[in-house]
Amino acid sequence: MMLALEMYRSPAKFLAAKAVGGRIPGILTGPAAPLRLVTINEPKAEREGWARIRPILSGICGSDLGMVTGSTKLYFSAMVSMPFVPGHEVVGELLDDCEDLPKGTRVVMDSVLTCAARGVEPCEGCASGHTNRCDRITVGHVAPGLQTGFCKDTGGGWGNVMIAHRSQLYAVPDALTNDRAVLVEPLAGAVHTALRANVEPGQSVLVSGAGAVGLFATLALRELTQAGRITVVAKHAKQRELARAFGASDVVAPDEVFRGVRRSTGAFRLKPEMAKEFLLGGVDIAVDAVGSKDSIDTVLRVTKAGGRVVLSGMPSTGADLSPVWFRELELAGTYASAREEPNGRPAFDTALELAAKAPLDGIVGARYPLYRWREAIDHAHSAGRLGTVKVAFDVRAS
Repeated sequence: MMLALEMYRSPAKFLAAKAVGGRIPGILTGPAAPLRLVTINEPKAEREGWARIRPILSGICGSDLGMVTGSTKLYFSAMVSMPFVPGHEVVGELLDDCEDLPKGTRVVMDSVLTCAARGVEPCEGCASGHTNRCDRITVGHVAPGLQTGFCKDTGGGWGNVMIAHRSQLYAVPDALTNDRAVLVEPLAGAVHTALRANVEPGQSVLVSGAGAVGLFATLALRELTQAGRITVVAKHAKQRELARAFGASDVVAPDEVFRGVRRSTGAFRLKPEMAKEFLLGGVDIAVDAVGSKDSIDTVLRVTKAGGRVVLSGMPSTGADLSPVWFRELELAGTYASAREEPNGRPAFDTALELAAKAPLDGIVGARYPLYRWREAIDHAHSAGRLGTVKVAFDVRAS
């Protein structure tokens, strides 16, 4: 038996969270939370290539908050199996030998449950190394689940024990601290975003959002591309400080975006009747790292004709797509990370290198045991305002 936080299906709580969660944030970790702290059976690693892991630290990310607050789109409901233990940003210790990885190895995990993990023939995405595009995430000998942390069979990082397949695991170098290792999974997503943005030398880039997704995307863009000016939209003082440390050329507040981009690119600013302003001209590439309607609307309206808009934050609401049509914008999504990125390497290999050298001390700003989960979710929900980038569960303390 083990202690775990469990996500369970409750239509009433889902509707309550969507209806009043934005106005009464405390309800999201109180009566409307579809989470419960339970004692359940440990998942079993009964098939070849699988092993048990004892999580050490497990992060709380935007997709985790989305499921708790009811803001996640129902589009994803066919790709999860409930009840499940959340947690996909994990550094942990192997409790079993796993092929070439001996028991006791510290590991991080690519959470996507691909064809290899499910024991089925590789789909087109997996065969080409684009494992984040796997078409088999609901079949095979594992219950439906787009990722570990959304699948009832695997457990997740918000529990004392979970299981993972060898194809998901990367050994952590001895010199890498747990606080840095738990950031490898979101860093791998940032590597994927930066490389998928396909930045040409000297091009201007706007990153909208300076939470973990936006900050790590800024870091990866600066380290892995030859981007010219990188402008980051940051709301809070600590975010502005970190954006500059991670490579931003300019940092602007949300209400300064149009003015700042117009000034740096020489674009023309237009104001329609009873509608949001936009630019003729603008940045070459924009990355949305928030997913809100306002953020997506903004990046679409400040990207020059023929430019590229990359959606890195999980979209939660609709946006006006008029600029995509009128300005002939390229719209690209980025989900998780791939076994083979455009640089020919797994994103996790590159992310492990970034985690070792980037200025990440203090990025994990708070750690909570599982039994303090309500405080942890509240903190993560207000992380930017509180000057915190990443909140994590210290599972060993639970």
